[in-house]
Amino acid sequence: MSRNSFLRLLSLLLALGLPLVSTAQSPTSAKIQVMVVGSDHLHQLYNKQPQSDVFSPKKQAELVKVRAQLAKFRPDIILVEAEPKEQAQIDSLYVLYQKGALQLEDLPAGRSERYQIGFALARQLGLPSPKGVDYYAATSQSLLNSGTNIEAYTRDLRLLQTTSRPLRALVQKDSLSLYDYLALANQPALIGLLHRMQFNTPARVMNGNFAVGGTNTADLGKVDTEYIGAHFITLFYNRNLKIYSNILRAQQQTQTKRVLAVFGLAHVGVLEELLAVNPDYEVVHAARYLKTNKTKLLRLNK
Repeated sequence: MSRNSFLRLLSLLLALGLPLVSTAQSPTSAKIQVMVVGSDHLHQLYNKQPQSDVFSPKKQAELVKVRAQLAKFRPDIILVEAEPKEQAQIDSLYVLYQKGALQLEDLPAGRSERYQIGFALARQLGLPSPKGVDYYAATSQSLLNSGTNIEAYTRDLRLLQTTSRPLRALVQKDSLSLYDYLALANQPALIGLLHRMQFNTPARVMNGNFAVGGTNTADLGKVDTEYIGAHFITLFYNRNLKIYSNILRAQQQTQTKRVLAVFGLAHVGVLEELLAVNPDYEVVHAARYLKTNKTKLLRLNK
């Protein structure tokens, strides 16, 4: 094309208001929404007293309210704290549960949130079997008990205990509904405290040793005692990174767009943190759906 011809074409394009370069873009799909619901391990509430039993009519009614609120998120997959290798067993039990051929009371762990929330909500919404995305490792909070600045860690741990233990006692005595208990557990202030206590404050603790009787099943190599607190964080982070990988894999395999994961409270903050920086995901906080007027019971300033 000659220079004059090019200039005439350029003038025509400008006169018509046409773009010089195509700006057409392929439509981008909406982000995958994910909500991590924190739960106390419900089977551990049972202290042999009738009021503490999640199978009691009162607590079953309160769980109906929990599930009704979570159903408003409209999940198309439910993930639970079980390892992927357990999936065949989960699927088999869920088929029986859907048919009404399985009573949760007959399961050794039938009081747990895996069944009381995961199975029950999946059946209520007509969803496939919940998917196990856990990676099991046990590390006790008491494992870290010495070193410089240990008081920073024990102060946060004590604050968590003095906040959560009275709430658990109230729900065990039926003085606080199971719904409000779980709603309080998912308040950002409590999730934030637990996350800070487990994944931030310990980094201040140095030149110490792990408790001889502390529980830990994760072997991440030689413990650098100079950075004892940082190594402590690594034990928890390693497990949660693998849980995060399992969540991503489950979503990819099912191509679902609204993911609800039910996990112990200690996992919520770190999983939300990992998901929040993934550009494919949008974190939806459980407190948006589990609302309560009992927040005055969270005395986190003491």
